[in-house]
Amino acid sequence: MITDLALLRLLQLVSPGLPIGMYSYSQGLEQAVEAGWVAGADEAKSWIGAALERCQARVDLPLLARLYDAWLRSDTASVEYWNAVLLAFRETSELKSEDMQTGGALVKLLTRLESEYDLDLRGQGPLTLAAAFAYASVRMAIPRRVAMIGYAWSWLENQVLCAVKLVPLGQVAGQRLLMALAAEIPERVDFASTLADDDLGGSAFGLALASSRHETQYSRLFRS
Repeated sequence: MITDLALLRLLQLVSPGLPIGMYSYSQGLEQAVEAGWVAGADEAKSWIGAALERCQARVDLPLLARLYDAWLRSDTASVEYWNAVLLAFRETSELKSEDMQTGGALVKLLTRLESEYDLDLRGQGPLTLAAAFAYASVRMAIPRRVAMIGYAWSWLENQVLCAVKLVPLGQVAGQRLLMALAAEIPERVDFASTLADDDLGGSAFGLALASSRHETQYSRLFRS
């Protein structure tokens, strides 16, 4: 059960207005559009849906759950371990840089919002976005499954907004895409929650290739 205040805190964490820079990254989608791999709503749905299934559900979400549990136990050694594992799963320097920069931005924001949030973060190395998000969720009394759903939603909304700008898609088409893929999130979260440590890991070859090519794309809207 989530309290009203915890729900409001979650909405704040997943808002596209949260100043951590998520909006400045496309995670390879800009290059996929440039290459002609994503040229319409159907291709955008396939691209984003595949990343949700093969990457978010198999890497980010199960590791978010482990990081949440580690923060809940005040087990900083486990936080450092799973944080390092998540960074190791990043297949390009662009994806790794995004994770560290958005995670660092969230840490700075949290410590500026409430001085008490600095206590458990002091002395930690660079945190991924999932590690910082898990920390915030624990401190704000957001239940783990709800936090996982919120994290997946935030990622999905950012990807759809990128597609709206890049493909481009109309606003209504973007909302249809968001509704269709959001309906998959609870199932992906439940799947992620069942994975054993040895089952972690997933990859979308096209995403990794697009991300690596985006680093040298001549003209781009999104950060590399």
